[in-house]
Amino acid sequence: MSTPDTTIHPHPTGAAASLASAHANPVDPQSYSTPGLRLYGGWFCPFVQRSWIVLAEKQIPYQYVEINPYRKEAEFLRLNPRGLVPTLAVVTTTEQDGSGGGRNEKEQSLGESAVICEYLDEQFADEGVYGPRLLPAESEGVEAVFERARCRLWINHIATRIVPAFYRLLQHTEEKVYTIEEARRELLKGLREFAAEMVRTGRKGPWFLGGRFSLVDVMLAPWAKRLFLIDHYKPGGVGIPGKGERKEEEEGAWARWDEWFAAVVERESVKATWSEEEKYIEVYKRYAEDTTQSEVGQATRKGRGLP
Repeated sequence: MSTPDTTIHPHPTGAAASLASAHANPVDPQSYSTPGLRLYGGWFCPFVQRSWIVLAEKQIPYQYVEINPYRKEAEFLRLNPRGLVPTLAVVTTTEQDGSGGGRNEKEQSLGESAVICEYLDEQFADEGVYGPRLLPAESEGVEAVFERARCRLWINHIATRIVPAFYRLLQHTEEKVYTIEEARRELLKGLREFAAEMVRTGRKGPWFLGGRFSLVDVMLAPWAKRLFLIDHYKPGGVGIPGKGERKEEEEGAWARWDEWFAAVVERESVKATWSEEEKYIEVYKRYAEDTTQSEVGQATRKGRGLP
């Protein structure tokens, strides 16, 4: 009998289907001075969406390959023995003998969404060809080095505070040793602290760095888009207090969250990598019922860190 994980919808829908179709063909690395890329992804996966957003933001040539990571085929496992998405295949070419008589092709791969996103930002750094840098570059001066470190600090906050809390709340059932209110408070705390940091810096513009869209925004965007799933499946939903319901000392942070959230869900790269909402409701039912056998779901169930 198939598990809920292997019977998911097999391909992107909506805007994401159009984007996948536009990038269905292989990229010839000989046509570029930079590597040819192939992104293996699952349309439903927020970690995949991170990488896909960066590719869209920076307008990088790539091929998109949709797979079901719960049916691990041999070609995919050769690239990533753990069988996790996203996986980025990176193809480079060199001259065979230096005389232009032929070329050698080399294929390597990267896993882990945050690593892939940083690689793409650094490898495709020429803003005259690709989109703007998503982390401050050393060429921008000494202050940029500090800002890059601060960005990584808050990327870590997202990875260790917000994302695990999202799954703890979504996977809550009556059998859990923690209450749904405890799970909700944990998620709200992580989101509020993220927003409070934006208040603290006082920069104009909706993004974490103010007017500049960055990898920090990318790292959180897929889960921001999926918050509606908690509202759909869990009593009390996410529970972000509305205007007039907020504690005075938290008003500034939640107002800043509202500004960031409104901007990120309307970002073109975020919308372009998004499938139809009813498909997410269908596939995330297994998380809401805590029946998923995904590595993320199992780690959350056992109280471990995410893979």
